[in-house]
Amino acid sequence: MAESRTFTGLLAATAVGVYLLVIAGATATITDAVTACSSWPLCQGPVTLAEPDLLIARGHRLIAAVVGALALGTVGLGLRTTTRRRVKAALLVGIALYPVQIALGAFVATSGATAVPGVHLGVGMAIFVSFVLALAWQLEFETGDDDETPVEDLSPAPIPDEDETDSPTPVAALSTKERVLGTLGAYFRLMKPRLMWLLCLVAAAGMALAAGPALTTRTVLLTLGGGVLAIGSSGTFNHVLERDIDKRMDRTSDRPIATHRIPVANAMAFGVALAAAALVLFWQVNVLAAALGLTAIVFYSVIYTLVLKPNTVQNTVIGGAAGALPALIGWVAVEGSLGLPGIALAGVIFLWTPAHFYNLALAYKDDYEAGGFPMMPVVRGETETRKHIVYYLGATLVGSGVLAALTSLGWLYALTSASVGAVFLWTVIRLHREQTEGAAFRAFHASNAYLGLLLVAIVVDSLAL
Repeated sequence: MAESRTFTGLLAATAVGVYLLVIAGATATITDAVTACSSWPLCQGPVTLAEPDLLIARGHRLIAAVVGALALGTVGLGLRTTTRRRVKAALLVGIALYPVQIALGAFVATSGATAVPGVHLGVGMAIFVSFVLALAWQLEFETGDDDETPVEDLSPAPIPDEDETDSPTPVAALSTKERVLGTLGAYFRLMKPRLMWLLCLVAAAGMALAAGPALTTRTVLLTLGGGVLAIGSSGTFNHVLERDIDKRMDRTSDRPIATHRIPVANAMAFGVALAAAALVLFWQVNVLAAALGLTAIVFYSVIYTLVLKPNTVQNTVIGGAAGALPALIGWVAVEGSLGLPGIALAGVIFLWTPAHFYNLALAYKDDYEAGGFPMMPVVRGETETRKHIVYYLGATLVGSGVLAALTSLGWLYALTSASVGAVFLWTVIRLHREQTEGAAFRAFHASNAYLGLLLVAIVVDSLAL
């Protein structure tokens, strides 16, 4: 068992090392450095502070050598210790591609070929995917539970009787100030404010990618203002449509509509008003931003809440489109049309969503079962869910690499993605081994930190560096 855990740790370190090489190679910084070093395997010429390109190129090659040695050792240990054929197969694919990657890098450096770097990046991503798959399958073998019995009957639990002792303080017993503040707080909670900061940061990253330092204050204020109102509208409609289910789930049973603090009709009017105000602001930016804003509201409120969430185990995956739309809104707010970098950013958010939300689904598994929702931990088991978290974490990192290759993002973005991504992966490995609610929340918060810091790095890289 100790040897197996050592192998798993080395495998995770190897995956992170390969990703560091991939994301660094995809950035504009290392691309510029390659042109400064046309020899191989060593770079000729002095390294100065005024011309750091040679230092970057040398560092990249040194890290590649270290990671190659680590990969060779990891594969050797894995072939000796693991009994799973698919783990061994993934290891062999990864290590077989590594010499190909080295040869492509040497060819790019010595020939200056312009078409090969894309192939070089693609092979690097294939190596990374191979090691991530090996890690996911090894963790499943090491920590999985074959005796799990997925839930087949997803009939919602009965709505609990309202307990007079748990009812809120009677309105008549409150002062005027307390009633006003309580009502305002309830309406604010309808808007799901916890979602706002991250989704607004997604839109801000889309704007920064599109505009760079030329981004205007008017565009920022109108787009983010419309985004806040659109998120509030979507959250309000979600509260209305799930008010009966909310009563069955511990974590949502105190929501304003579920506890009758806000009448349904008032909440609907509030949601419609927020949606209208959001569209007015988006329209001031451009028509396409308004169309995407309306799509986001309808998708989350209707498609996700009524169609996907209660009916398919893929609700989290497909529902990730709702969180990805702010990236497109931010991009088109500046460009007026869709562009490949904006779509790539939306892809990162889409892939990140399952890696993020499956942790919450694990922590609240019993609640989702009581609500009758076919979340993956409920219908396919916790082992399968933890494995899919690794899958989607790896896919998110690949998406981040693609975004780097399509833009001029530099060292800050690459360093942030690799370092915080490694922390995220570490928490996921701990989740596999501890299998507790606390470990699930730790991985959930790490996923938030990863995306939040990545988006900040995009904004800073685009506007200031």
